[in-house]
Amino acid sequence: MAVGRTKGVTLLGLDGRVVDVEADVASGLSSFTVTGLPDTALAQARDRVKAACRNSGLGFPDGRVTVNLSPASLPKHGSGFDLAIAVAVLTAAGVVPAAVPHRLVHLGELGLDGRLRSVRGVLPAVLAAARAGVESVVVPAANEVEASVVPGVEVRGVVSLAGLVALYRGEPLLEEPVVLHAVGGRARSRSASGSVSDPVSDAADLSAPGRRQDLSDVVGQPEARIALEVAAAGGHHLFLLGPPGAGKTMLASRLPDLLPDLSRQEALEVTALHSLAGRLPDGAGLVVRPPYVDPHHTASAAAIVGGGVGLPRPGAASMAHHGVLFLDEAPEFSARVLDALRQPLEDGSLVIHRAAGTARYPARFQLVMAANPCPCGRATGKGLSCTCTPMARRRYLARLSGPLLDRVDLQVGVLPVTRAQLDAGVVVESTVTVAKRVRQARAAQAARWAEQGWQLNAHAPGQLLRSMPYRLDPHVRADLDRAFERGAVSMRGYDRVLRTAWTVADLAGRTSPDVDDVGRAASLRDQWSVAA
Repeated sequence: MAVGRTKGVTLLGLDGRVVDVEADVASGLSSFTVTGLPDTALAQARDRVKAACRNSGLGFPDGRVTVNLSPASLPKHGSGFDLAIAVAVLTAAGVVPAAVPHRLVHLGELGLDGRLRSVRGVLPAVLAAARAGVESVVVPAANEVEASVVPGVEVRGVVSLAGLVALYRGEPLLEEPVVLHAVGGRARSRSASGSVSDPVSDAADLSAPGRRQDLSDVVGQPEARIALEVAAAGGHHLFLLGPPGAGKTMLASRLPDLLPDLSRQEALEVTALHSLAGRLPDGAGLVVRPPYVDPHHTASAAAIVGGGVGLPRPGAASMAHHGVLFLDEAPEFSARVLDALRQPLEDGSLVIHRAAGTARYPARFQLVMAANPCPCGRATGKGLSCTCTPMARRRYLARLSGPLLDRVDLQVGVLPVTRAQLDAGVVVESTVTVAKRVRQARAAQAARWAEQGWQLNAHAPGQLLRSMPYRLDPHVRADLDRAFERGAVSMRGYDRVLRTAWTVADLAGRTSPDVDDVGRAASLRDQWSVAA
């Protein structure tokens, strides 16, 4: 019998590598061996493939079956190799013609009855296949829309192993596989009935639960609303300090709706991360809205920054890529978790080292932290009886380290809502109104930084802002310079005030910051003390 060949993809983080799947059937005692550094889930593919072939009416060859995953020195993991192994074995046994499968990538997990089940990481796997020059991939029907967003690759979604084999043999199909063709960078699918669907229009929204809550629902808090708008416009990190019930969580949950839709490249990155983590719903297309992730304060470091046993997995920080990571009751998080965020806040990525390999995940998110002024939450100076000692208050807020807070551009106090504010019935701006100004400010930033390759003021390096032609006149930054000279502002803080000042100017429609913009930016960075 000939050697059966096809292709699969193995992933380490978001980086994929095309793997040659070879199968040989030799005479001898019945055995089934998989070589090429498979993990436990992949080693168990032997039983799944054997049962799926037999229960699909295709039989399974007697004798010594050997499957090799090449390059053999590269670790392979997961159940996504099931379909490739089955096709290679059936090709070696003469059940499937050898002319077609060796040019294709096959992805999918097999059930014991031969049906294909969805697997995580299909989008990054198809992206890796496209970069390697593969033109056609076969995936489970549940992953077809996800896979079809990759331009230039023909995607065939199939329901079962029997249906795929019948297709390769030119026999009548029990169920018609859906074929998706990439056209002009946007994939379209055509069912057997001829109807066409666009996977981009079926986009997934993985943002905050209960979306479409409006900013006008927040009572009072004019300064915090301004800070939220500045954060949305410039991509700045935000810290809200105030008593329970003042509206911190309401403000944070409304930030994603102020942000514009993701660009196609951003959407591909976000969708690939959610696919790899297994959080992309079956049948979902591109994630077009910024994600909103709000982990509980009991979450471990591995849950926040990624990791785990064996192969490193993305954490909440990467799930919030190009979106919002909200840490409510931030001082309740462990110091180890909070300090682990310092690297992605600076670099926009996370590198996780484990024995099974090193994975790099993008993590350019907007951090929003909320905290009470003390453990009991009533130290507001508004007549409430706080039961905490001064030492307890200092110890509580000291859980947020200086280096972490130094990376947060906006630090704002949120005061309790008064009865007068409740009864005033003041009409405040809606999310739609504020989001329009945010889009205009972001358009100005994109035009300014287009040659440097950035999109937002928060991404511009401080050295550039302190150099011509972006260096502000001495009289404009005089107060900031004096604060830096007396040690009230660090070098990092100095640069972050400059970034915020540019965003304030963009929101006002000015081409560069003036004295008031720098003053506003400095006050938004050091205003939280009014609530402490």
